[in-house]
Amino acid sequence: MKVILNRVSKGHDGENLPPASLSYESGAVTLEVVETARRPTVLSLIATGRMAPDAGTVTVDDEFDPTALRTATAIVDAPDVSEPVADLKLTTVVREELMFAERPNSRRAALDALDELNAGEYADYETQNVPPMVRLRILAELAASRPGIEGVVLTSPDRHGGDPFDWWAVASDLALRGLAVLVIASEASVSVVRDVAAQFETDRLAELERQAAARRRAEDDARLAAERDETAEPAEPTTPSPATAAEPAATARATTTITTPTPTTTPSHTSAASDARATSAHQKDLA
Repeated sequence: MKVILNRVSKGHDGENLPPASLSYESGAVTLEVVETARRPTVLSLIATGRMAPDAGTVTVDDEFDPTALRTATAIVDAPDVSEPVADLKLTTVVREELMFAERPNSRRAALDALDELNAGEYADYETQNVPPMVRLRILAELAASRPGIEGVVLTSPDRHGGDPFDWWAVASDLALRGLAVLVIASEASVSVVRDVAAQFETDRLAELERQAAARRRAEDDARLAAERDETAEPAEPTTPSPATAAEPAATARATTTITTPTPTTTPSHTSAASDARATSAHQKDLA
């Protein structure tokens, strides 16, 4: 999946969101710097098809399809939109996220989900007291587990404090699993991970080229094999057809009939007549 935003803006003269252009796609992490408290949320809504821009366009796989975009994306922890209520217990938040993911959402299921994410010790914490890295990991993983999700938008993950490499670890892990990831954060936070992000993208593109080269080699090998099969001479038949098999037998019978010798003991008609005339002449002489 690839989502492209082309000079999108919101509000009069872009007061709610100045013109912005970006793209995010499967397997990659896109970093977008947006300052102020509300603009990151506005951009995340536009980038996922949940809000129409006042100017500019948003496409998913080269198509204008807000419904498909909404279905395939999730917004993680966006202020005023998808962030949990601060004083809710973490298990309550997890149960709600499990419901969105169409998974069992009993308290036992919530505790199991937290254990799977190595966060069971925070089950009874209020969400506002959960460490920023743990909070983001839980919310991102549960959002990504919803049916049909192909992309996630992490909205202002730096507002909770902590090391920028913590939210980068979450974002890059999601991308390595094939998701399209957009991170909207402040310049101060993005600048810390920019070099690492650039290397991640370089490695990603190199891997894509390696995979493409492997596919080309496989296609070339298959084509050459097909060409060899087409030019190969057909093998000689090993079993003669019934009509062909009958011909030697018929020839053999004809040859046998022709070459059968006449018995030597049977006198010919010419010899018998000669003997008869000789006997008659002898009788006349005796008379």
